Amino acid sequence: MEDIIVVGGGGHAKVVISILKKLSRLHVVGYTDLQDKGLILDIPYLGQDSSLAEFSEMNAVLAVGQVGLGHKREEIWTRIRSQLRGFPSIVSPHAIMNEAVKLGEGAFVMDGAVMNSGATSGRGVIVNTSSIIEHDTILEDWVHIAPGATISGGVRIGQYSMIGAAAVVIEGVTVSSDCIVGAGATVIRDLTEPGVYVGSPARRIR
Repeated sequence: MEDIIVVGGGGHAKVVISILKKLSRLHVVGYTDLQDKGLILDIPYLGQDSSLAEFSEMNAVLAVGQVGLGHKREEIWTRIRSQLRGFPSIVSPHAIMNEAVKLGEGAFVMDGAVMNSGATSGRGVIVNTSSIIEHDTILEDWVHIAPGATISGGVRIGQYSMIGAAAVVIEGVTVSSDCIVGAGATVIRDLTEPGVYVGSPARRIR
């Protein structure tokens, strides 16, 4: 078994730990966080991120959730990256990964998610619970696809963007970097400017 560290101790980290424990090849040593949350699903607290240097031969998972843009997650990654061996991509055993799917470093695909043939993700991408990434879609670095979202074929989601829970992006659309698409929104045309988009069809509100 391979030892792995979880960076983060919030609700997202709890789900990440649950998935890691299903993977027989991995052993979760513990988690780091700004605060000691006690045992999380029987996984012990190791200290703040400054403690990571003690585990420099181990891989880690960045399990800090993203509500909004992905810049904060990238900042944490950049700060701790040199202290650890690496950040492998992780796929839940209950996800569906079809042929010719490529994941970037530190990408995490959660329970019930589907990634279809030719889909690719960049670094640090979250494909959250029961979301669908259709064929030939590109998710750039630090994108978060929230639970139940559907990204149709041939879509490109720009870096740092978040597609909200149960949102739909139709086939062939490009979403700019630094976009937040609200829960339940429907994106039917290119979103060419950073901003917050809501509604069906999605419109920019700020």
